[in-house]
Amino acid sequence: MTHKIASIAAPNLTLRAFTLDDAPFVFELLNDPDWIRFIGDRGIRTHDDARRQISEKYLAGYARDGFGLMLASRNADRAPVGMCGLIRREGLDDVDIGFAFLAKYRGQGLASEAAHAALAYGREVLMLRRVVGITLPTNTPSIALLEKIGLRFESHIIMPNDSETLALYGINFRD
Repeated sequence: MTHKIASIAAPNLTLRAFTLDDAPFVFELLNDPDWIRFIGDRGIRTHDDARRQISEKYLAGYARDGFGLMLASRNADRAPVGMCGLIRREGLDDVDIGFAFLAKYRGQGLASEAAHAALAYGREVLMLRRVVGITLPTNTPSIALLEKIGLRFESHIIMPNDSETLALYGINFRD
């Protein structure tokens, strides 16, 4: 079954589904030193590796769940600046918000705008009751963004097949 993933418009950027043509951007983002430090090395060494990541992770998520991580691009020039979206992760009971932006686009409010738009989509379109966010307890920029968009610290967790302790943040939309 093929799912049409809606684009999400925000004042300064648009979130859209990844395509295999986005491999150069995914290659750059997943090799950013902060991505590797805070999220982990995904072993993306070539554009073919990036295409495989897009296919096996992002496109597969769209087909499975009808949503997922999306490419964030500036409206002014359509430049890809980061990724943001909602994902189902093994080991979490709730949908998770994820985001990562290239260093040269951080500090401009784009990640906050993208995350607000993704949360609104989850609440209003997907009708989610709750969204969570996970991050390393040392990732202060991620923690600040989660708190800025309304998520609050709930607990520390360890994901399946992992050994690192993560901070779990959450927001409830409906009771």
